[in-house]
Amino acid sequence: AFGLVSGVFVDRLGRKKSCVLSSGLCSVSCLLQLSHDFLALAAARVLAGLGTSLLFSAFESWYLHEHLERHDFPAEWIPDTFSRVALWNSGLAVAAGLLAWLLAEGLLLGPAAPFLAALPFLALSGIFAGKNWDENYGKSRPCGKACGEGLRGLVSEPRALLLGLVQALVESILLIFAFLWTPVLEPHGIPLGIAFSAFMAASAAGSALFRRGATGRLRLQPL
Repeated sequence: AFGLVSGVFVDRLGRKKSCVLSSGLCSVSCLLQLSHDFLALAAARVLAGLGTSLLFSAFESWYLHEHLERHDFPAEWIPDTFSRVALWNSGLAVAAGLLAWLLAEGLLLGPAAPFLAALPFLALSGIFAGKNWDENYGKSRPCGKACGEGLRGLVSEPRALLLGLVQALVESILLIFAFLWTPVLEPHGIPLGIAFSAFMAASAAGSALFRRGATGRLRLQPL
């Protein structure tokens, strides 16, 4: 539900502040993983969801404003930048999965160890953004008006509607998969960190193939 209004929230609060807040929320969520209380663990998942919603909107919005408005870089660079970011994100996720497996199972530190290992990275990212980034804001609009404009844009532009439908289907599959893959694999003794790294390696391969297809002889074009 927060994802519906996160864009408006980020524009009003400020993109840099939202990035720092995302790091803070995820850090608190990781700390709560040490608790054996169900309510604390449930709160951790809520905070992680809020932090992830900000993660998927604030950083991208901040970058786009800096790219286009502050530095006046060519807009044609943006797709290539996002493609490179996706490739690096997948590579780092592979490393994170291997580290999580090493801590939780290799060194027998338990399932909470990967969350604790994430804390310094979250803290450093929040501190770096807070100290080095310039703040920027979006247009201040009521939430209802912003959602209405988005819906009208979908209805008036068939390609945007098609892209939204494809994205919704893909996200639905990924969310179902995110809930099911651990209970499906765990009874078979498959190391979850290794499995996660394999998934992320496949994602990196897909990103690399798309980049080559879009810039090579095939000249594939996105919607």
